[in-house]
Formats: sequence, structure tokens, C-alpha cells
Amino acid sequence: MINILFCGNDKVFDGALTTMLSILKRTDTKEPFTFYIYTMDVSHIKPEYKAFTDQQIKFLDDVVKGYNPENTVIKIDVRDLYDKEFANSPNEQCYCSPYTLLRLFADLVPNMPDKLLYLDIDLLFNRDVRLLWDQDVSKVEYAASRDHYGKIILFFRRKFINAGVILFNLAECKKTGLLEKSRNFIKNKKLLFADESAIILSTTKQKVLSQRFNDQKFLYKDTVIRHFSKRLFWLPYPHVANIKQWKITKVHKIFGYENFDDILYDYVYLKGKFEAENQQ
Repeated sequence: MINILFCGNDKVFDGALTTMLSILKRTDTKEPFTFYIYTMDVSHIKPEYKAFTDQQIKFLDDVVKGYNPENTVIKIDVRDLYDKEFANSPNEQCYCSPYTLLRLFADLVPNMPDKLLYLDIDLLFNRDVRLLWDQDVSKVEYAASRDHYGKIILFFRRKFINAGVILFNLAECKKTGLLEKSRNFIKNKKLLFADESAIILSTTKQKVLSQRFNDQKFLYKDTVIRHFSKRLFWLPYPHVANIKQWKITKVHKIFGYENFDDILYDYVYLKGKFEAENQQ
């Protein structure tokens, strides 16, 4: 079983769908996938912070089962954990959203597997997920790539990883208290990058992967994951843009990518199908 974790609200449905499709289309394996989705309703913070709907989860489950009947999508509501651990914490209004903090509950949610691949929803696989999944993490807490921009910050040195792609050894994390220590940072100290900073500061043993496992700027032939995170553009003037993979016109026009078209073509069809089936 290959175990994948996403975290988010109902607004990231497009990201979950495209990322799942990229994994399934680029991976040649008969081994089934379990996709866990941590979600919650915290619309008291912002009206748009609502949980994944059951209709969205069922649709995603039907999609992944089309590739292998043993694949499954599991929705886990972590609102109770969030209220207990992070409500009114210094990082509740962090630079992204409260949903970025949810991966820090992986050691508290019952029956989670010992090996777990956490993924942000703004990325696409360019090559087989097994190239990442088969990495040996038996003697470390996790494996991750350096952050493209953060690696220049000397304070964190080699530990400064991008937390958008993390291959967790949860059994080791429980032994060292990695996630518990991270939660304590979130509860007690305002951090520049919230959960990412907390994980880095709490790390005891890590494995640093090649940038090709989480490339936040470029796409090469050997790139395994292209992460569509915020990035700096110099032309026509220096600016930061946040172009996500489901913004297909911009992906074509600005990045010039065509090798994801099979994924995005299916996404357009499936998104339309979902909307037609769930019209109010």
C-alpha cells in the first residue's frame, strides 16, 4: 500500500484531483493507493474555510477506483484535534491557512500507517511516485528536498527543507516526538513559516533529497515533482506569482508546459462531470 496524505478545505478540490491524477497516470504499479484527506470546518475564522464535502470525497474515490478497485480516498475530520491543539494559537492566522497545520496531527490520528507521504495540493508528478516512495527512511524521521529559496538562509543551513513534500517515517517521529515538538512551537511561538518552521526546528534526523523530488521553479526530464508554489519572476518586472496547475491557460502561456496535458485534459472533463452531477 502506498499512503498519501493531503490537507485542506473544499476549495482545494481542484488541487487534490489534479495531483491524484498525476500520481495515477505517471505510476506503473499494481500496488494500491490510500489517499487520506485531513479536513475541517473553521468557517468562524474565514467563511471559506469549510471542510471537504462528502460529495467531493465520493467523487475522488470513484476516480481513483477507476485505476485500481483497491484504491481508496478517506476523509478524516480533525476539527476536534485542531480546537484542542491550535485554536487561538499565535499561528492560527498564519501566512497560508490553518489547513497547513493539519499534517502535524499525523501521529495523533488513529490507525495512520508508519510510512506516509505528505503532499501539498499544488503539485504534479512528472515521473513515477515510487521513485520517491521507495526512498529508505527507516533510520530518519522524514525525507524531503531543500526549499528553493529557503536554502540560502544560513540559520537553518541544510535543515531548511520545503515542507510541501515530506516522506514521513511516523514510527520514528513518534519515538523522537518530532510532531509533538512541532505542535508545541505552533502553540507557543509565532513562526515565520508556521508549520514548516516548526518541523525544521524540531528535526532530529532527516534525509535530504535531490531537488528533483520537489522542484519549485523548473521542470527537467528527471523531475519527479513539479511544485507550483509561489515563485519569483524577474520579467517584465520583479514580482511574485502564484500560478497553480489547474490554471491551464497560464501553465501553457507562462511556463510553456505541454507534458501535463493528458492530466489536465482529464481534469477538465472530470471537474465538469462533478459539477454537472452536483448542481444545486
